[in-house]
Amino acid sequence: MADSKIVPVILAGGSGTRLWPISRDSLPKQFLPLSTSGGTLYQDTLQRVAPGDMFASPIIVTNDEFRFFAQRQAREIGIEPTVLLEPVRRDSAPALIAATLLAQQLHGEEAILLVLAADHVIGDTASFHDACGKALGAAGLGHIVTFGITPTEPRTSYGYIRRGAALNGGSAAQVEAFAEKPTADVARDYVEAGYLWNSGNFLFPAHVMLEEAESFEPEIVEAVRRAVADSKSDLGFCRLSADFHAAPSLSIDYAVLERTSRAAVVEGSFPWSDVGSWNAMREIGAADEKGNVQRGSVRVIDSANSYVHSEGPLVAAIGVEGLSVIATGDAVLVMPSERSEEVKHLVASLKAERRNEANEHPKMHRPWGSYETINLGGRFRVKKIIVDPGERLSLQKHHHRSEHWIVVHGTAEVTVGETVSMLQENESTYIPLGAVHRLTNPGRIPLELIEVQVGSYLGEDDIVRLDDVYNRVETAAAVAVS
Repeated sequence: MADSKIVPVILAGGSGTRLWPISRDSLPKQFLPLSTSGGTLYQDTLQRVAPGDMFASPIIVTNDEFRFFAQRQAREIGIEPTVLLEPVRRDSAPALIAATLLAQQLHGEEAILLVLAADHVIGDTASFHDACGKALGAAGLGHIVTFGITPTEPRTSYGYIRRGAALNGGSAAQVEAFAEKPTADVARDYVEAGYLWNSGNFLFPAHVMLEEAESFEPEIVEAVRRAVADSKSDLGFCRLSADFHAAPSLSIDYAVLERTSRAAVVEGSFPWSDVGSWNAMREIGAADEKGNVQRGSVRVIDSANSYVHSEGPLVAAIGVEGLSVIATGDAVLVMPSERSEEVKHLVASLKAERRNEANEHPKMHRPWGSYETINLGGRFRVKKIIVDPGERLSLQKHHHRSEHWIVVHGTAEVTVGETVSMLQENESTYIPLGAVHRLTNPGRIPLELIEVQVGSYLGEDDIVRLDDVYNRVETAAAVAVS
């Protein structure tokens, strides 16, 4: 017997490079405070389907790199999700099938799932819940129900849905066809013909999705079944087994939705955006009387229809129109707003050049806190490290560098070899090359220190982890300060 509540499934493993330089592989847009609520997009999504009368506790699908973001940000708003970890990225079909199988284990074979992207903005929660109720009625008739959005204008950045015969008293309709992202002329024709934008969010009975997936992509279902059956609990996460690697990489659209005869659509009249570009960020922001949206340390004079965003230095603009200007501590992006879809090509070229700015933020977050590079030279690197109360770094050593630590706030417990010492503010220590060491914050306030690295190689992969409270010893070739 299935639970009567809808089981939200939130897909939170994407990289979001179209919002570079704010969003990067190391910290993508879903975990950034980009919404008008002040929370992150992921937190907004969680609160939209918070456990209660309508929804059960959510299942989050993400990966190793983002697992602590997913867990911590949910707990910050009082939600305890089930976090399902993919051992490798395999697009949305394997991820969604894994969540479906897990939902059946937790809520019964007839569970109803609501699948949402973690990084979408929905402007009217009450209207969204009303659409969920309509979708639930269609799902009860055995349909996989997509949420179509009433277009506000022709868009070439969205897929479209053509509706067919009415279902469930007209509250839903059969999907007659899915359409790929069109040209501008075709998009106008679609809007005039009553097509809907495809939001990429949908609701379905678990057994229906599995039946259709087994019919079209049995290899995916077989591999994912093994991965779920052999999954392990790890620090409160549900970790899929290595069998997941055998699942072909395919989106749920190509695997099932565009091939099934059981697809339906419910029209959503609520404001919606996939926040897929900086132009989209301007549209969801609070604009001044001249159409400018400003975020962070920004000053704009005699300008119009521009988006200016800084997470680092003061950015001042005079006499600009139709521009997007985005600044961080290590990168500045300037472009005509209508060309914001091209950012992904820029990021691809930066990655090809192996530019660190393409993937990593100046401030890197870790389960125990964060670190930020302040200065980098040929044989030295200076970092600011913050360790949260009660947290500790891994027991580790380095092959190519020594380190100096200076405490500027809080108390540090420092292990070097067999010696354990306590350092207070304005006290320092030296970590020789090759020495086994560990840093712990035993206090109740954040520990802040300055680290100076000196050596022949300062790469982030110069580490050997010997012990780690976050179970990261097996993935030791990841980061230097971890």
